Amino acid sequence: MITALLLDLANIVGGFLLGVALLRRLPRVGDDFARFAARVAPFGWVVGVVALVFAGYYLIVHLVSGPHVFHFEVVGLGVGIALLWDRLTGRAARTPATSDRGPTGLVLLLAIFGLIAIVVGIQGLFTPDG
Repeated sequence: MITALLLDLANIVGGFLLGVALLRRLPRVGDDFARFAARVAPFGWVVGVVALVFAGYYLIVHLVSGPHVFHFEVVGLGVGIALLWDRLTGRAARTPATSDRGPTGLVLLLAIFGLIAIVVGIQGLFTPDG
């Protein structure tokens, strides 16, 4: 189903945008990830809206008709809220808290959640709809 594909792609792209703080520390490819993320970041709100809409749709469907709530929906809601947080709260986004050793605090937590969202999105591509 196309809606499941959109949710999976939103999880992957949103996870990439959230996890770029860690991904840019990879040797030889980190700078490329950072440049790509800088190009895609202005459209992060679109990915957040797609994640919220389709995760909410599947959450309602699975709550009403079963069989149970899947982790794809929960991660999709988290990705959507994280990407839209500054628009939802009306506050400007803070600059990333990083040190010489890498991201710290909330940025690190969001980056780890982003990597989890990438894995969940890839898993969703190979999981049959149902």
